Amino acid sequence: MVTIRCRDAIFPNIQAIIFDKDGTLEDSQIFLRELGQKRSRLIDAQIPGIGEPLLMAFGINGEKIDPAGLMAVGSRRETEIAAAAYIAETGRGWLESLAIAHNAFAEADHYLKDAANTTPLFVGSLEVLKCLSEAGLKLGILSAARTSGVQAFVQRHQLEPYIQLQQGVDEGPSKPDPSLFLQACQRLGVEPAATLMVGDSAGDIEMARRAGAAGCIGICWGTPEAAHLEAADVAISQLDEIQVIES
Repeated sequence: MVTIRCRDAIFPNIQAIIFDKDGTLEDSQIFLRELGQKRSRLIDAQIPGIGEPLLMAFGINGEKIDPAGLMAVGSRRETEIAAAAYIAETGRGWLESLAIAHNAFAEADHYLKDAANTTPLFVGSLEVLKCLSEAGLKLGILSAARTSGVQAFVQRHQLEPYIQLQQGVDEGPSKPDPSLFLQACQRLGVEPAATLMVGDSAGDIEMARRAGAAGCIGICWGTPEAAHLEAADVAISQLDEIQVIES
């Protein structure tokens, strides 16, 4: 059992910490923005005029991406269905709309496959993961991205020695469904009441709270007072604010 301190919050008897990936460990904002823009352009090429509404639906405004928006927190499947709904509003049938969205998303993935392999870890993340692991904590990643994307991220940054769980969303429920957190805890062999969640979205916080987590740590790099993290037990601006004070 480990005691964790984050600013003024103390979390005793912790056995595991589960992290979100995008926006928490991985500095993926630029890539996600480019991915959303590419998806919108490809669909707009077939259905002129739909590009700008899609960008708004994705939570992309110029060079900014809304941390509470669809590209930032939604699963691949949720984002694809949302795009299909906008396409269907133009009068196309649902199956055709789904096919257009699916094909555009696949083409965008192919076009940006190299960029997906260059997204960096946030500075200092590796050192924090190493420190937490050495304190005896079990560590996992629970992301709205596909499991294959989580696995590629862990491999690319050589996190295998520290990360015991690599879980994404492929089919079935997505965040904030608490079953995802419960499943992650089961796979790690720990109880939710002995597990912390660290994430950058309201969905991360709601999921963990509904699952009975020991605590919810919100992170918004450089901006801990972010409104979308107000439900967290504590909000931090960088990962090294998670400190082991007793192990």
